[in-house]
Amino acid sequence: MKLSRINRLFNPKSGKCFDVAIDHGFFNEYTFLQGIENIESSVKTLIDANPDAIQLTVGQARNLQSVPGKTKPALVLRTDLANVYGPDLPEVLYSRMIEEPVLQAVRLDAACVVVNLFRIPGAPEVTDHCIQNILKLKVMCDYYSMPLMIEPLVFRPNSEAGGYMVDGNIKLIMPLVRQAVELGADLIKADPTDNVEEYHRVVEVAGSIPILVRGGGRAADEEILERTFGLMQQGAKGIVYGRNVVQHANPGGMTKALMAIVHDGATPDDVIGLVKK
Repeated sequence: MKLSRINRLFNPKSGKCFDVAIDHGFFNEYTFLQGIENIESSVKTLIDANPDAIQLTVGQARNLQSVPGKTKPALVLRTDLANVYGPDLPEVLYSRMIEEPVLQAVRLDAACVVVNLFRIPGAPEVTDHCIQNILKLKVMCDYYSMPLMIEPLVFRPNSEAGGYMVDGNIKLIMPLVRQAVELGADLIKADPTDNVEEYHRVVEVAGSIPILVRGGGRAADEEILERTFGLMQQGAKGIVYGRNVVQHANPGGMTKALMAIVHDGATPDDVIGLVKK
């Protein structure tokens, strides 16, 4: 049953989840490698900081799953890759899913799989690829009782913000999140909105499906902590952050600070000292 795996993702006391995404090497983008050049070291640092989950690819999952012990973070397995993130996009864009994604997830003892749902201005064919991926993945996930996390991403035009910049327009985020629900998501990793105080509307449109908010591009410590605190107050069930953790000078401290906000209701002022150490 899916619930047994979902329970591995969520803290038993708070009912919330902090998933650290370090699957960026999948996407063949130089800037994404900063902070995770030595993936084995990055995973070790994160295990020591003890988030609820770490998001990895089929080629890197061994760096988490080969570590002995019962208390390490759960594995969230990335199942798709795309070429849509560079500042200069190629002529042909794609999103492709790995072969037998759920069987690979089962073999790796993953607690969840994740797949993208892109909305890219001028590239409807990539949205079509994503939907086809999800339709195939949903059936397999149900058969093997593997939770399905769908990641709706609203891009800004590449000419305006090349290199994968999020459009925080709530009128674009809400319908894409709802489409993820309609496609059968068990969990949703969603964009933050420009106005954090509106985020309860995104949570509402997802209904009973937990919303985990993605971190997006690198931002200042104070901004990340304030935004995270505000999102949790708006009803988010957790966060999925990557670059704002692994590209930080103190990734362990940032992880602990975010964990305190997500699970303990700590304020940014309470935890800023953890980040500065």
